[in-house]
Amino acid sequence: MSVILKAENISKQYRLGTVGTGTLSHDLNRWWYKVRGKEDPYLKIGDTNDRSKKATSDYVWALKDINFEVEKGEVLGIIGKNGAGKSTLLKILSRVTTPTTGSIKCAGRIASLLEVGTGFHPELTGRENIYLNGAILGMTKAEITSKLDEIVSFSGCERYVDTPVKRYSSGMKVRLAFAVAAHLEPEILVVDEVLAVGDAEFQKKAIGKMQDISKGEGRTVLFVSHDMGAIKSLCSRLLVIDSGQVAYSGNVNEGIEFYLNESKLKDLHYYKTFGIIRCVEFKNNSKNRINGVLVGQNIYIEVSYENPEFFQFALSIGFFDSFSNFLFSCRSDVIDVKYFKNKGVATLEIPKWPLSEGVYSYTITLFNGNSPVESIRDAGNINVEKGDYYGYGKLPGRRKSFYIDYKWS
Repeated sequence: MSVILKAENISKQYRLGTVGTGTLSHDLNRWWYKVRGKEDPYLKIGDTNDRSKKATSDYVWALKDINFEVEKGEVLGIIGKNGAGKSTLLKILSRVTTPTTGSIKCAGRIASLLEVGTGFHPELTGRENIYLNGAILGMTKAEITSKLDEIVSFSGCERYVDTPVKRYSSGMKVRLAFAVAAHLEPEILVVDEVLAVGDAEFQKKAIGKMQDISKGEGRTVLFVSHDMGAIKSLCSRLLVIDSGQVAYSGNVNEGIEFYLNESKLKDLHYYKTFGIIRCVEFKNNSKNRINGVLVGQNIYIEVSYENPEFFQFALSIGFFDSFSNFLFSCRSDVIDVKYFKNKGVATLEIPKWPLSEGVYSYTITLFNGNSPVESIRDAGNINVEKGDYYGYGKLPGRRKSFYIDYKWS
C-alpha cells in the first residue's frame, strides 16, 4: 500500500490568555529574528499540553513533534483524553490552521467533519450547502448533481433540504454534513467526535458507511472518537495522543488497553489498605493492573486479605452508580460457596462486564455466616468505556440493577 498522508515533526504553539502573541514587543522580537534568518526565539520555550497543571510559561505546546504515516485505504483511529490535542491535529491536517513547525504531505483531497455544521452557510438551504461544500472539495457541479439524490437520501433530511440550515437541529446538520463528506469522494475523510451528536440509528449508519469507504472504495479515514466500541469495530490502526504527544501507535486492541491503563482517571483509588482487606486490584486477561474497563471486557478483581483471627468468611463486592444507587453484587458463598481464611488473595472473575459507560464505585463486605464483619463503603472507583458487549455493534444501555454471570476462585 502507498502512503497517502504523512505528518513530519508537527508542533503547534499557542500563547495563553490572548489571541496572537499578545504584546508588540513579542511581535517585534519575532520579526527581528526572522529578518536575520534566525529561529523564532519563542519556539524554545513553552509548557507541555497538560490542562490539569498550573502554567509556568506564557506559551503552551498544544502539539509537540507529532510523526506518523497513513496508508491508502487505512482507517486510523485517534484517541486521547479531553484537551490532549486531537482536534488541533485534525485542524492542521485539514488545513484549517497551520502548524508552528513541521509539515504535512498529502496525496489527495481531504474532506473534514470537525464540528457541527462546519463549512455550512446558515442562510443557505441544505441543497445549496451541498453544492457549496462540493465546490470547496473541488467537485464540478455535474459531479455534485450526480450524487445529490444519494446524499439527501442518506442524510434522512429530504423534507428539509430546501430549508435554510440555520433552522436545522444539531443532529440534522451532522447528518447532512456527514452525507456530503462521505459521498463526494474525497481521498481522505477526517471525522471528529461530531457523530456523537447524531442518534444511535445514524451513528450505526455512519460507521457502516465509513467501513464501505475504506474497505470497498479504498479511501482513507481518520477517525477521532471517545467511543471505544466504534474505534474497535472500525479502525485498522490506533494513535493515542497524550499531552500533545504521540503516546502509542499501533494495534487497536493494545492501544485501547494502553489508553485505559495510562490515560484514564489516574486520580481514582484502586489500591487501598483496610482491616482484613489489604488491597484491591482490577486486572485484565493478561493479569496486568488496569485503571478502566470496556463494556463486555473480561476482568479479574483481586482482593488481598490478612486474617489474624483465622475465622472463615465470605466476600462480597457490590457496585453503585454516581448517585449511590445499588446495581449488582457478587458474593462468594452464593454460587461457588467459596470461603476464605488465613492470608491470601481472593479473585473475582466477571467474564463480560455489564455496566454501560460511566464511573462507578464499589463496596467490599466480609461476612461470617450472615453477619457482616467488615464493610468498606466506597472502597474505590472504576471507569467504564463503551464497548461491543454483544459482538455485533450493539451497545448496552444503563440499568439500575440486573443479574450477571460471575465466578469466584
